[in-house]
Amino acid sequence: MVLILLLILIIVILLLTHLIRHYSPIISTITGLAAKYACSSVFIANRTVEQQRKENIISSHLKYVTMTVDNNDLSASASIFGFGSRKAIYRPGLGATLISGLTEKQIRSQKFNLPSPPNVNQDNIPWPMGDKIVNDSVPSHINQTALENAINSLFIEKNPKLPIRTHAVVVVYDGKIIGEKYASGFSRKSKLLSMSLAKSITSTLMGILVQEKGLNIDEPAPVPEWININDPRHNITTRNLLQQTSGLDFKEPYSASSDVLRMLFIEGDMAQYTTSLPLKDEPGSKFVYSSGNTNILSRIIRQQLGDKEYYSFPYEKLFYKIGMNSFVMEVDASGTFVGSSYAWGTARDWARYGLLYYNRGVFNNERILSEDWIDQTVASSDGYGGGRYGFQFYLNKPATKDTTKRRFPNVPSDTFYAAGVQGQHVFIVPSEKLVVARLGATTASDYEWGADEFLQAVINSIE
Repeated sequence: MVLILLLILIIVILLLTHLIRHYSPIISTITGLAAKYACSSVFIANRTVEQQRKENIISSHLKYVTMTVDNNDLSASASIFGFGSRKAIYRPGLGATLISGLTEKQIRSQKFNLPSPPNVNQDNIPWPMGDKIVNDSVPSHINQTALENAINSLFIEKNPKLPIRTHAVVVVYDGKIIGEKYASGFSRKSKLLSMSLAKSITSTLMGILVQEKGLNIDEPAPVPEWININDPRHNITTRNLLQQTSGLDFKEPYSASSDVLRMLFIEGDMAQYTTSLPLKDEPGSKFVYSSGNTNILSRIIRQQLGDKEYYSFPYEKLFYKIGMNSFVMEVDASGTFVGSSYAWGTARDWARYGLLYYNRGVFNNERILSEDWIDQTVASSDGYGGGRYGFQFYLNKPATKDTTKRRFPNVPSDTFYAAGVQGQHVFIVPSEKLVVARLGATTASDYEWGADEFLQAVINSIE
């Protein structure tokens, strides 16, 4: 009997070992995601672990995950029944970084040349450089009741099983805030996660780099791993990366085997991982959305500038120049900004970002971004047959009479927008003088929160 029990125990142990080995990458991905988001949510957004668990993009997979926060260590850890333990650390000005590829000691010893935030109280500075609304009256030709009804509709849950969870909305008309609302627990001071809104930020930074350093985006991208002219990836240009037509075999869907999850939650150097992938399509021939492309762009900016200038670059050349003083861009373990996904800022700061594009690259009477870059940003990629993507921005094209071919049929065709998973959006509608920022944690199908109907209602409120 003892031998039989011992044999059964051995079989169970072997079976568990096999299962753990087989599912280890999946477990590590889930716990890595949980640790990273818990760390960011607590130390950047002042949210709780349970709030993060409820609203996470893979919330259904987190019910067995144990997440703990160490306020003394400024870190968060996650595991599943004690297995696959992962840890993320918080560093002021850098956000949360998942321990991966390097030891925690190595990551904590990294040095960064971060600039100090502007020593100003934005509450005393008029919008848009500050948050003081000098004249809060809505222009007479705007139906304020209709506008308020449109905004309020985004905070009503019509299907509790598929909540849209709007956290914040800011509506700007002709440069002026005409509507704004926040969900319970959020305010205009709340820092909100970009998800893929960060891609558009990275494009902006690349545009500033091009105008200051003269980088030719139509030459082979300056990627050391592709320097050999016999490497088929050598012909990938920076433009291809911007337009998501690199041809790299990168799997974006959020599934167990996807490259995007491995890149974000397993790899310590996200750009290096992406550059190692093989070529699947001829560069420039096919649109394939890839967070990996954007992180290569982020590393290109780093290598072109050097570390001394790189870490101050987003803040001194963009954020602080247009009043985006709340902004934090997070880095991976290698020290490169995660340009695809990890930027935090208030809803008003996201609206300021949209205003930069609405004003054709000028803010506070200073040119930040060239008009040529703006024009290229809103020119559709040849690799995207629908004409719906430019330089890390989506376009509401084509401009045909058949509006059903547009992503948002009820919205003007000159609309372009930054977009991130779970319904993060910054819309610029030049013909209607509108900038709209909406952020949330939508779990409905395709993260649909009613953007088309909402924007139509806002436009209709302008009489």
